[in-house]
Amino acid sequence: MAAKRRVLITGAAGRIGSSLAQSLKDRYDLRLHYHHNVPENPPVSDVCIADVANFDEIAPAMEGIDAVVHMAADPSPRASWDSVRDRNIVGTYNVFEAARRAGVTKIVFASTNHVMGMYDRDRQWPIYATQPVRPDSLYGVSKAFGEALARFYVDQYGLSIICLRIGWFLEKPRDEIGMWMWLSPRDCAQVVWRAIESPLSFGIFYAISRNSRRHWDITDTIERLGYRPEDDSEAYAKEVLGEG
Repeated sequence: MAAKRRVLITGAAGRIGSSLAQSLKDRYDLRLHYHHNVPENPPVSDVCIADVANFDEIAPAMEGIDAVVHMAADPSPRASWDSVRDRNIVGTYNVFEAARRAGVTKIVFASTNHVMGMYDRDRQWPIYATQPVRPDSLYGVSKAFGEALARFYVDQYGLSIICLRIGWFLEKPRDEIGMWMWLSPRDCAQVVWRAIESPLSFGIFYAISRNSRRHWDITDTIERLGYRPEDDSEAYAKEVLGEG
């Protein structure tokens, strides 16, 4: 039997990172990165504690790793410049560069729908991943930087990096907006492992569930990543919107 891939998940204390740690712990040999909030009983024993904004702290986490799922960030659209600069811009550079120096060849980068948020504000739907970026916040700007940095590391150093523009990660949608941008936990786990195992050298893909009301195109995610979303927010239409 082939050995499992060794996968580092940064930001494993976050909502998505902690869910992925549980969902993917049997598929991969996981190492979990935490900054401050280390759970009393983490889902795996291989953990590291580091500030991604400090290169010397995060670099040792890459030792022996095959792939990195980079989730660590300030995820708030209202985040300040100082926070996104340190955690999202400097932090992403440090993770990419530390991975490169350690010989890691695959990175899955957690980008965001906020990279294209002004299209949503202006209701210019549908939105495709190939359109020019229009960030709606400094958070969106920081993730657009991460996508551009990923392209550079692919072209300059030969890494394989898949960027996932993640929608609204929730157990179930809560409102009308959630009906079209929802990403369920099991669909999130699937799109991440599809990205880890993809032979593509680079790609930017929307990561949402199979929502009938979606405004973002996931054709490429399905055709190029092999993603097969299982959940549709329409199942909650009556509960959320009083329909059906």
